[in-house]
Amino acid sequence: MALFFEPDGGLNVGTILATSFALGIVYLWRRYEYILNRAVPFHWPAPEASFLNWSSITIRSPSITSHLLDPVLLPPNHVEGKKYITCYDPSNGLHITTVPADAELDIHIKIDAAKHAQEQWKTSSFRDRRRIVRSLLTWLVREREMCARIACRDTGKTLVDAALGEIMTTCSKMEWLLKHGEDAIKPTTRHSNLLMAYKKSQVFYEPLGVVCAVVSWNYPLHNALSPILAAIFSGNAIVVKCSEYVAWSSTYIIGAVRECISACGWDPDIVQLVICYPEEAEALTTSPDIKHITFIGSETVGRKVMTAAAVNLTPVVLELGGKDPAIILPNTDLERWASTWMRGAFGASGQNCVGIERFIIHRSQHDEFINLMAARIRKLRLGSVLSSSEEGFVSVVDGGSMISDARFAELERLVKAAEHDGAQVVTGGERWTHAYLEEGAYFPPTLIGHVNENMEVAQTEVFAPIMLVIPYDDVQEAVAIANGSRYGLGASVFGRSQSEAVIVAHQLECGMVSINDFGVFYLNQDLPFGGVKGSGFGRFAGPEGLRGLCNTKVLVTDRWPWLVQTKIPAALDYPIRSLVTSWEFIGGLIAFAYGDSLKERLYGLYKLIRNS
Repeated sequence: MALFFEPDGGLNVGTILATSFALGIVYLWRRYEYILNRAVPFHWPAPEASFLNWSSITIRSPSITSHLLDPVLLPPNHVEGKKYITCYDPSNGLHITTVPADAELDIHIKIDAAKHAQEQWKTSSFRDRRRIVRSLLTWLVREREMCARIACRDTGKTLVDAALGEIMTTCSKMEWLLKHGEDAIKPTTRHSNLLMAYKKSQVFYEPLGVVCAVVSWNYPLHNALSPILAAIFSGNAIVVKCSEYVAWSSTYIIGAVRECISACGWDPDIVQLVICYPEEAEALTTSPDIKHITFIGSETVGRKVMTAAAVNLTPVVLELGGKDPAIILPNTDLERWASTWMRGAFGASGQNCVGIERFIIHRSQHDEFINLMAARIRKLRLGSVLSSSEEGFVSVVDGGSMISDARFAELERLVKAAEHDGAQVVTGGERWTHAYLEEGAYFPPTLIGHVNENMEVAQTEVFAPIMLVIPYDDVQEAVAIANGSRYGLGASVFGRSQSEAVIVAHQLECGMVSINDFGVFYLNQDLPFGGVKGSGFGRFAGPEGLRGLCNTKVLVTDRWPWLVQTKIPAALDYPIRSLVTSWEFIGGLIAFAYGDSLKERLYGLYKLIRNS
């Protein structure tokens, strides 16, 4: 405070003015930074089908081709000969809309539009990219309930499942990009060695151009937004090919993204959506303008994507699902982790690529585990969170529907085969008809005990609310059972001792492991996501995911170009004057740079000087 007063006690006006001026500059700079970085508001109206009291035609035995059987489902302005996709709510069969499917020409036009828009977008700064991400984050948090309802309407899941798997994970991705995305792909300087001491070695992460994401239906909001966020943050344009089963929700979400990009002053064509049947998809995956493909889906389709990508040697990241195990070590407190196991097996009606499909438990605790789970499973209630009774009452729902009933016959066959081979079907195992949602695709939570690891149901990714319980006698057997699957995506290990669980985790053949938890590795978006074996290869999310969407370019320059630059020594210059001299010179150089002892290095220096 003495700075502000004169020795005689009067105010030091000069110091006060200078301080006020400095504080004003700081305030103006911070205000300027805030204005440049703040979220840009935009409006994207909620679709009618996202509301609770919305009603429509109920489709009998609904499918994405229902319009072929009932022309009433076609849009009024439909074009004869064009393909369409019927969108419906799988929890109750309500018709949402029918959308045109892209033909090969449509796909090429969208790729060209993305390619043209990316020419400008690749010049954007990280500040520009963060602003779009921040604007989307602000919108998603504000409209979280509406977005969750959209996911529920198109997939039949519950609001809780939508909040956990769609909203939270996407917010986590955006938060990570805002805080750490630039650090992951900004230019870096690498270490050098003695011979290159006068050089500066750098790595640049440059946009590839137009990338592609072919994504699955189980998380329509997140599976679309996650690759979009990674692509645009790394300076690319992206074409997203959504599943035909979630065409309606994907159209809405990507429409919101494009509106946000436009509000931020950029060309929304950097993000494109392709809605098509599988037979047209090769127009996307074989395009020479697509520089990278991220595929999330089944192993069968993943192999087809790889084959198509090979035409132009397009790099591919494959996430093909799994058969994730949870190893429960001996003497584990079962009551403590029961809720986590319920969520791991039955969240999103089991339609989760990192859901727990195999519970590997010590034989001494098998029956206790079965009794504990059975009591809870039998209390689960299935239904639609967007359907109300005539009085307007919405019942509490624990589990939603599955995406369709197309696989129900196969699921029932697997369960019956396991029972025939000695497994104990405790509850569930057969399709279930809802009392007043007759067209809903419901498969009840199913518990099967005394499963043998060689049974077909234990080797097949069921992607359904089926909890398989496999007993073991010692921990090494448990590890062998866990690794005995052709898949290797995620895993969990539960036990009283974390250190013992970590030892087991290091023996598992997979890409990710949670200790005393389930799937939490995906909520931390600083971590790469992916698996091994039949679960695919490559990683998305984290620094690895961002860098995978870039051309990693090395640049080597002179540190002091005015002082020293590379010059070919006379002994090595063409034409070689003496084989002996050139060999002695290069041999001395190797000894000087890499010799094991000081004596060897000094001798190498001597040979260098002598043969220069």
